[in-house]
Amino acid sequence: MLVPAFAFGAKTADCVDNKLGWVYNIVMQKTVFDKEFFSVKDTLLCGQVFRYFPTGSGYTVVSADKACYAEDTEEGAAVSTDFPEYFARYFDTQRDYAGGYKKAAEFGNAFLARAAESGKGIRILRQDAEETLFSFIISQNNNIARIKGIIERLCAALGEEKKFGDFTYRTFPKAADIAQKTPDFYKTLGLGYRAEYLPAVADAIVHGFDLAAAASLETDDLKRELMTLKGVGPKVADCVILFGFGRGDSFPVDTWMEKIYREDFCGPLHDRREISRYFVSEFGEYSGVFQQYMFHLKRNG
Repeated sequence: MLVPAFAFGAKTADCVDNKLGWVYNIVMQKTVFDKEFFSVKDTLLCGQVFRYFPTGSGYTVVSADKACYAEDTEEGAAVSTDFPEYFARYFDTQRDYAGGYKKAAEFGNAFLARAAESGKGIRILRQDAEETLFSFIISQNNNIARIKGIIERLCAALGEEKKFGDFTYRTFPKAADIAQKTPDFYKTLGLGYRAEYLPAVADAIVHGFDLAAAASLETDDLKRELMTLKGVGPKVADCVILFGFGRGDSFPVDTWMEKIYREDFCGPLHDRREISRYFVSEFGEYSGVFQQYMFHLKRNG
């Protein structure tokens, strides 16, 4: 459990972004968490989330229809919002990251130990499951800058306008709204071949694919269920399970993970599904956390 170092009640937060000209004078709750196992920057910039905006010395983070301001300070990771309970869950403040860090150090693999030391401030965000599903469908064969651009165009077209202080943002659209548009509409947003997937998945949700009910399934069963949706393969399903359902026993495998498996674990497997199963069998409930540690180190050197 990540215990707040200290917490304020309603306070005024003045956050100025000189580059963008945004000024916030917001009455909200500010909570500061111990920084040893919580780096706002490392958590947001490790590829698990796409709706964050550099603001002043931190970031404005938008999730579903809510927003917060988060920054790394000398005192710790500070999160200011009108929805403290939502973002306490979002930033996964109940998980034992100290225990995971210790397990990584004791595992016996030098690369994993270095990765845990380098990335121990990374947290697995507990994002809105529906938003995560659509976001990672969009993410396929895409780079982060382009993913972020497509998602913002999607939200601008179909989301509801809201304010966070002086910052105006759009909520992530609901499945019912996404289902009303054709693939041609999504092609105009830059989705390419993925344009067919969004309305098909949205229609499945509208007509009975219950993400809330799916959350009660065991991880393997949840993965099989998600993969019945159009455009959802093993990697997208693993990402949704990890970042949208908060399941630690999920290990998405992409090019970076394949490289790590071969170079740092000397593994003989070539099928990404088998590589994922290998890591889950080795790491158990810490699979997702270790995946993020290793991805962070390999990508950033």
